[in-house]
Amino acid sequence: METISAPPEWKGTPIDEKERFVNLYHPFESSFADLLKWQTSKNPYKEEKESENRTLIVDFDPEDLLGEEDYMLWLGHATYLLRLSGQVILIDPILIDNTFLKRDSKLPFPIEELPPLDFIMISHNHRDHCDKQTIQFLSKQHPKAKFLTGLGLKKVIKSWTEGQEIQEAGWYQQYQIDKTAINITYVPSRHWSKRWLWDDNKSLWGGFYFQTPQQKIYFMGDSGKGPHFEDIKNTLGAPDFCLMGVGAFRPEWFMNQSHISPTDAIDAFNVMEGKFFIPMHFGTFDLSDEPRMEPWDILVEHSELIQGQLIEPMIGQNLLKSEGQ
Repeated sequence: METISAPPEWKGTPIDEKERFVNLYHPFESSFADLLKWQTSKNPYKEEKESENRTLIVDFDPEDLLGEEDYMLWLGHATYLLRLSGQVILIDPILIDNTFLKRDSKLPFPIEELPPLDFIMISHNHRDHCDKQTIQFLSKQHPKAKFLTGLGLKKVIKSWTEGQEIQEAGWYQQYQIDKTAINITYVPSRHWSKRWLWDDNKSLWGGFYFQTPQQKIYFMGDSGKGPHFEDIKNTLGAPDFCLMGVGAFRPEWFMNQSHISPTDAIDAFNVMEGKFFIPMHFGTFDLSDEPRMEPWDILVEHSELIQGQLIEPMIGQNLLKSEGQ
């Protein structure tokens, strides 16, 4: 798999002496004591959270999935359905409730009505991005789809599939998707990985950068703040659309090394010199202390700091139409 032009000092995706993946600039410090402290501490936002009655808006036009035009639909959390240059792509699909995760936002259509998929992309192995039941369902329904993910994820998802091709990439590597007009590059994020008690950082985490003749789209994945945003911009160029995680950020003292706050996401977007800021990773699953819609409220409050256009993401709406707004 090709590694594209990366920062001059690039020596490949870093690993430690125990063959675990590590972040570029900020080592992930796993602390059970910190987790216990958070879980046993009083949530100062509890009353606001319990009184929050707003949910994400659903605005889906079935016509968007017809014809030959490109589209980009948010399905909630970090799940996106795209058609780019004729290729249909589903990112981080978690479409079926499970024991740990129950949706607070509706899907725009039944999952049985997904169009035929060419690629299914998994950014990392956390359960709100990599869901066994969803992958099993999609594998049966879309036997021709290829899976694109990070190093070490094949071992996690292979037994859930129907034998489809699975490509793993390191940071700054491009997937081998011949006969398409798209380049897709796996890019760094500041995060970590774990599914079981024994697999800390044994698989890679990251984001995706899509390049087509029409536009560039950056999907952040899960990430804390850091210099990697500028590295990605310098390596691949300023994106047109930035799909930025803004939720699951409180308490910040605990979440900051793996999830970015809305205000830090604005800073990262400005560094990347994007055109359209599209927030994600909020409003669908209860993962942290903040009220469901607080990330959006913070973005609106600080919108004058955004050096581009803030797009209110509605479930099922074709976000590529933002170019015409």
